[in-house]
Amino acid sequence: MSSLASEELNNISGMRFYVLGLGPIGCLLAHNLRSVLPRTHPVTLIQKTAKQAWTPQNAAAKITVENQGIQQSTGGFDIEVFDKHSGSGGGVRFNPKLSREESARFTPSDGDLRTEPIEALFITTKAHSTAPALSHLAPRLTSRSTIVLLQNGMGLYEDLVQRIFRNPESRPHFILASNTHGAWLKSAFHVVHAGIGDITFGIVPDSRKRDFEIAMSDESKPLYERSLALNDITNPDDPSFDQYRSLRHTVAVLRSLDALGCKWSPIADVQLAMRKKLVVNAIVNPLTAILGCRNGGLFKDESSQNMMRSVCEEAAAAFRAQIEADTQSWLDSLAPSVDQSQVPVGRVPKELGADALEREVLRVTQVTRGNMSSMLSDVRKNNPTEIDFLNGYLVRLGEQYNIPMPVNKALVQLVKMRCSIPIDQTF
Repeated sequence: MSSLASEELNNISGMRFYVLGLGPIGCLLAHNLRSVLPRTHPVTLIQKTAKQAWTPQNAAAKITVENQGIQQSTGGFDIEVFDKHSGSGGGVRFNPKLSREESARFTPSDGDLRTEPIEALFITTKAHSTAPALSHLAPRLTSRSTIVLLQNGMGLYEDLVQRIFRNPESRPHFILASNTHGAWLKSAFHVVHAGIGDITFGIVPDSRKRDFEIAMSDESKPLYERSLALNDITNPDDPSFDQYRSLRHTVAVLRSLDALGCKWSPIADVQLAMRKKLVVNAIVNPLTAILGCRNGGLFKDESSQNMMRSVCEEAAAAFRAQIEADTQSWLDSLAPSVDQSQVPVGRVPKELGADALEREVLRVTQVTRGNMSSMLSDVRKNNPTEIDFLNGYLVRLGEQYNIPMPVNKALVQLVKMRCSIPIDQTF
């Protein structure tokens, strides 16, 4: 961690950081948060029920991360359990002294509930589980809160805005992140960090029109010397400091997670990374779930290669239509006095072309050839899948811009058919 990052963390006063979603990525994130944050900043793990919360690891409030056989453990976590009796988004602090049965029967008093506003919330749940969880927590989330979304797929932020945070004046700050780390759970709270990757994150544009990326427009510096700056979010002398305080501190904490390779980037760069990852997942996940194979079993035959090519072509056409429409909308918003012919308009990134997307799919599949995809794991466990935020998102995008998406539609239907058949009824 740089001395600048360390100084920034020391200037954060008594801020509590919540983690929702304690699968492999959530545990990996929580471990690294606890490792870098001073103990004056609590890291709270959220569990849905007391029954889920009761494990020996929870009683010790410890997470273990294993990489190449070397184990590291961090402790000192708070654990908070959703309270089904609370209409204010309250959480009950987990009491490890209670037995599993006592925890399940425990009815909290008002004094047992934690209902104060949540300043920073990291979400690593499955995409389809996020809205229900946030609906419960919504009374504790304000316009001064910051939510970090770290999930597969796309369209989740738009879904949350439509369903929960419709009012831009009371909407929390959002950070979108794209993760390339590979991890799996050996047991509860014991995560194997199988593949070292990175996390690219960016801030969703401010509804109050504050420009968090103004440093990237500093023409006094060459482009390669420009970098995003915390003071462009806010600083202690800013009259609106309290409004943006949690956002600045959350970005500072993310930047300090050197072990996870966290990088703060312009939101356009993050969206590019998310689109590329979306296409990879929209091919590998449904095909492995339908065929029941590991990642490396794909693309050894002409049929699966043709399927990959079709999804890449459909996605590339939809992305092009979306980017061109967004560009035209921006041009239309310019003042009439602006000569649009002199405005530099970016082209569709070459990384989103069908050929480039196909190369990325093959690259990731080769690197993860021994892995079981998360969707195949979900199907085998009879859990809901993220198909509606992968191929389903691409289908909706195609419908919005009149781009035919027959292969993506077929994959959505095939995964849902696969999920409707109990796994023990297959031969």
